[in-house]
Amino acid sequence: MRHRLRATAAASAAFTLTILLCISNGSAAFVLAGEDLVLSADTAIAVPGYSVPSFVRWDGDDLPDLVVGQGGFGYGPGKVRVYLNTGSPGAPRFDDGFVHVRAAGVEIASQEGGCMGIFPRVVDADGDGRTDLLCGEAEGFIRLYTNTGTDDAPVFDAGRYLEVGEPGAKAIIDVGQRPTPIVVDWDLDGRRDLLVGAKDGYLRIFRNEGTDAAWDFRGSALVLENGSPMFVPTARPSPQLTDLDGDGRRDLLVGNTEGNILFYPNVGSNDDPAFSGFTYVEAGGETIDLPFTPRARPFLCDWNGDGRVDLLVGSSPGNVRVYLNIDTTTGVADGLPPAGLPARLDAPWPNPFNPVVTVPFVLERRQRVRITVLDARGALVAVLVDGERPAGVHEVRWTGGGAGGGARSGVYLVRMQSAAGAFSRKIVLLR
Repeated sequence: MRHRLRATAAASAAFTLTILLCISNGSAAFVLAGEDLVLSADTAIAVPGYSVPSFVRWDGDDLPDLVVGQGGFGYGPGKVRVYLNTGSPGAPRFDDGFVHVRAAGVEIASQEGGCMGIFPRVVDADGDGRTDLLCGEAEGFIRLYTNTGTDDAPVFDAGRYLEVGEPGAKAIIDVGQRPTPIVVDWDLDGRRDLLVGAKDGYLRIFRNEGTDAAWDFRGSALVLENGSPMFVPTARPSPQLTDLDGDGRRDLLVGNTEGNILFYPNVGSNDDPAFSGFTYVEAGGETIDLPFTPRARPFLCDWNGDGRVDLLVGSSPGNVRVYLNIDTTTGVADGLPPAGLPARLDAPWPNPFNPVVTVPFVLERRQRVRITVLDARGALVAVLVDGERPAGVHEVRWTGGGAGGGARSGVYLVRMQSAAGAFSRKIVLLR
């Protein structure tokens, strides 16, 4: 019997989720439209077993591509598919089918286990500007495949298992079963950490004690909810971390065993996240509650290039679903802020990001404004705006480029200078 929303104890106090994004002069509802299936050559993608999607830059043409893990539950080993984007910015298409990713000259084929084949995430692990591949394997391990080719044409080595422990006493990371790893800078210290869900229902954070380009995990800790270990209802959590309610603090969005998506708002700080309860995410006016034995595996991205955060979800029986963030009213007539609204730089989103971050800002009157991106040393990376702009609500996007080419993974500072003063926001780029 499925543990549907109405059957869970936690759900009795839950309410319909309307994520609030701080855009223009205040909060405007972020509402997901009903689901669409992602197509390849006009046919719904249906990988064998359980799908694990992401929408990321793969081949260097600046169009995000679709990377999908497959396999599990008797459908064969864990493999990684890449569907190259043959569409245009804001209108992805995947007309050329797919290729399986190879490592050391052979297709990646990790041992399947129950409801997982493989959980792939694209990341530049060593800061060399090339696409690496991080994969959760069904039996609880996490393997990193290093790109020995180029960023435009990745070639992967045989991979190595990530380890944890003190120097000289390292052991392979093992979270039990069904690891769902993502790379995040949990405490915003400039060093990326590892956030991992597992079959047991808990989320673990492995803090990086090394450098951003040479990871060194010394130990792990469970993510907490109200001071106790967070147990995600029905287990098998698959996490995403970004600011979803516009308060500048990164929140958790988590898929679970029974096909729900849960939103945990951050009630702590941006560099020390804390959580207290969750709500279920809706799409098309109904709670997302996927059929069969789905194991929802979400990925946040800007699917249609409109500057809004959309949602991809993988599951069984192998389809990839997309839920678009539909347009909503901001309550600001003609794009002008209400009288007396001060100039400000709002929270960039998604954050962390790959490949595009949207930077919203407000001007209380017509004036000259300069918005720049600086690296951790304070060096100029990119100029996003430099000129006069009218009063009103604005936004600008950064694709991670600059005068010196593509920026590497890391923490950056967005700085806005105007007659009203100087404002800044931290952003995290994950290649």
